[in-house]
Amino acid sequence: MTTLIIDYGMGNLRSVQKAFEHIGEEAVISSDPREIPKAERVVLPGVGAFCDAISALKRHDLTTAIREHIEADRPFLGICLGLQMLFEQSLEDGEHEGLGIIPGVVRRFELPSEYKIPHMGWNQLNVQMTPEPILLRDLPDRPWFYFVHSYHCVPSDNSWVAATTDYGRPFVSVVARGNVMATQFHPEKSQAAGMQLLQNFVIGTSCVASAG
Repeated sequence: MTTLIIDYGMGNLRSVQKAFEHIGEEAVISSDPREIPKAERVVLPGVGAFCDAISALKRHDLTTAIREHIEADRPFLGICLGLQMLFEQSLEDGEHEGLGIIPGVVRRFELPSEYKIPHMGWNQLNVQMTPEPILLRDLPDRPWFYFVHSYHCVPSDNSWVAATTDYGRPFVSVVARGNVMATQFHPEKSQAAGMQLLQNFVIGTSCVASAG
């Protein structure tokens, strides 16, 4: 198996799969935790409420397999809610425990009245890491990506922050450490820049995936 897209009952899985197919990468959708150790790369997409999503991961017995994959520094990509679930806690509709990979919390935007919530539409990245992480190579300066979200991630360890985006204030839009990376935006909806980012993920992690 090459790339595994985790199915936990939430998310636009087919559009993510089609985006990988567009760049020539075989991508399989599965909800079986036994398939995760067999995959070269794992993708965790997601849309909707944090509490529903994390509950669905637990219900499908996926949390341990995901953590083990990430802790082994195996190639992993979180998308939108898949980024938020990496954090220790979300304050969306109460307090909910996340996967605990990244220290920090997920909070609702608090913005001036002229800014609409959810933050929806095209916006730009401000790369923070030097050198830039694998995921962001060969992209234009301040590339545009498509966002849809009302909550944003606030890490307590800023060494995870690969890029930020401005919407009333800067917020974290890409995290990366080793072969673990995640985006707040939807690369599968982001046209050429999104396809380049997914290709970076596949090509940039190929040696690691093969070695593992």
